[in-house]
Amino acid sequence: MHQYLFFIGNWPIRFYGIFFSLGIISGCIMAYFLLKKENKEWAKHIFDLGITIAFWGILGGRLWDVFFFDWEYYHNHLSEIFYVWQGGMAIQGGLLFAIIAAYFFLKQKNIPILSFADTIAPAIILGQSVGRIANFMNGDAFGHPTGMNFGLLYPNTTLAYQTYGSQPLWPAEVWECQGDLLIFVFLILYSCEKRPKGTIFSLYLMLYSILRFFLEYFRGDYQILLWGLKSAQITAVIGFLCACTAFIYFYIKDLHITKKR
Repeated sequence: MHQYLFFIGNWPIRFYGIFFSLGIISGCIMAYFLLKKENKEWAKHIFDLGITIAFWGILGGRLWDVFFFDWEYYHNHLSEIFYVWQGGMAIQGGLLFAIIAAYFFLKQKNIPILSFADTIAPAIILGQSVGRIANFMNGDAFGHPTGMNFGLLYPNTTLAYQTYGSQPLWPAEVWECQGDLLIFVFLILYSCEKRPKGTIFSLYLMLYSILRFFLEYFRGDYQILLWGLKSAQITAVIGFLCACTAFIYFYIKDLHITKKR
């Protein structure tokens, strides 16, 4: 594992930034082809949308992590709030800000929001899976000690090493990357049939929330917050309940429309 590809003078080119960018690019390319299959007019907007949600997603992910997960540290280190290369961007905050930004972008372009969201849902989780490689290369989003000879050993320059030393850690970020890929495959298969509008995107949020909830039991970078749960688990439960409610609503709404025909 190497954090740096090379240096330009004293300026490091980090694998974190490379794979984070590749995650955004991968998601945009996949979304482009999915949209082109469904609607050629929508596809031409995807890269502008990608830049928009990338900016707001990064901002939201960082602020969410700082204020909801790590404020105990950052309120004494305000100058480090935007040091994203040190690790520390919450995917839930990134998704929330990105969804809000996408909503206003699509409204401005007069693009049907639910149909668009359903079409690109597999692309979003694909981008997330590549993004987790960035966390792996950076040594953040790490697991807690396994207590066995099995596990990942991180270089002494990483946050994981600074937190736990040379102990083997659970490969939480690797498992999330793999879990995201499985969700991607499932969403592609699910979307092969005609589905009620909004259900594919809702299913994506439900499946990711489930994955994140259980993986948090292996994560070692967040502490228990409330009711024996970590902050990311609480947001995962809220996300799942909201998405599940939306999923059921969209199905019932579609049944009523079908009966009226």
